Amino acid sequence: MPKRKIVVVITARPSYSRVKTVLSAIQVHPDLELQLVVAASALLDRYGSAVNHIEKDGFAITAKVFNVLEGENLTAAAKTTGIGILELSTVFDNLQPDIVVTVADRFETMATAIAASYMNIPLAHIQGGEVTGNIDEKVRHAITKLSDYHFVASESAKERVLQLGEDPAMVFNTGCPSIDLANEVVQTKTLAFDPYEKYGGVGAKPDLSNGYLVVMQHPVTTEYQDSRKHIEATLEAIHQLNRPTLWFWPNVDAGADGTSTGIRAFREQHLLPHVHFFKNMEGMDFLQLLQHSDCLIGNSSVGIRECAFLGVPVVNIGSRQNRRERGGNSVDVEYSKEKIAIAILASIERGKSISSPIYGDGKAGVQIAHLLAELPLQFHKTITY
Repeated sequence: MPKRKIVVVITARPSYSRVKTVLSAIQVHPDLELQLVVAASALLDRYGSAVNHIEKDGFAITAKVFNVLEGENLTAAAKTTGIGILELSTVFDNLQPDIVVTVADRFETMATAIAASYMNIPLAHIQGGEVTGNIDEKVRHAITKLSDYHFVASESAKERVLQLGEDPAMVFNTGCPSIDLANEVVQTKTLAFDPYEKYGGVGAKPDLSNGYLVVMQHPVTTEYQDSRKHIEATLEAIHQLNRPTLWFWPNVDAGADGTSTGIRAFREQHLLPHVHFFKNMEGMDFLQLLQHSDCLIGNSSVGIRECAFLGVPVVNIGSRQNRRERGGNSVDVEYSKEKIAIAILASIERGKSISSPIYGDGKAGVQIAHLLAELPLQFHKTITY
């Protein structure tokens, strides 16, 4: 029997860490053939060139899709999705996969889901059923309705997918594959690499030996016009605290230009001898960095998901992660430099919390690969014109 051809589409920096262990498990499974498609911002240097890390980890890339339209606004996001549908349709037609796998909730993933669905290719969705209160939630639920197989990260996510009317026999709580990576670093005693030497970046190089903060803050697509104001509140708080800080560049979302401009302008106007800026970092290294940090600040889902498993304190700012299930490691604050600073100090004093398995136990990748090999091939109804 020929191997099942599994196309996995990675469209952004965070998507790779969400699916890395799945790629590894597919690659070694005797009944599966991995066809890896890298697209959108995962190919772009300004967002960290995730493609370089993918290749360095030993994954052969089957196809690359350049579809990001410049602008970092709502129109550009819509057009980027449209270009993605056009390009991915051609890729799928050439590769003839048995199953297409799409990841999470970024706007670019909608192109993967639409192209596969309209071409009657069975679609598997990782991390459906979660709620966050912004455009990502709409994308996530829309992809759920386009998908045939659902590999969710928590029990409440599973219940939500079932409430959307999906076949119970095709909904599985595998946990989140990114927890597989967190499970590997949770026992590390010290930071095993020099982030400045390995990743470069710009800015000061503060001593990290006595503790440090990590900042990762993205624009909120439903509040994109306020992205500069939002990032300035965090910049002011970090400047005020004057603690060693490692700051990561935002995702390519509507409003990213405001976030980036805010950071650059602040750097020009203030001395920041305690802050260093990075574009990107390999997933395992980034988790190690978090594991040994005093606190993560911003609005990334890594604070809600992986940091809950690691027990790392998190100051979650604003609405981007609204309604997402929480462990006991995070506190929520609004965009206020005073409240952000107070929350950071309180989180540092509180220290690490007990590890929460709310998003899985570290075995998701293998489970998903097994399901991709064993599940019956499901097809959407044929579309007639």
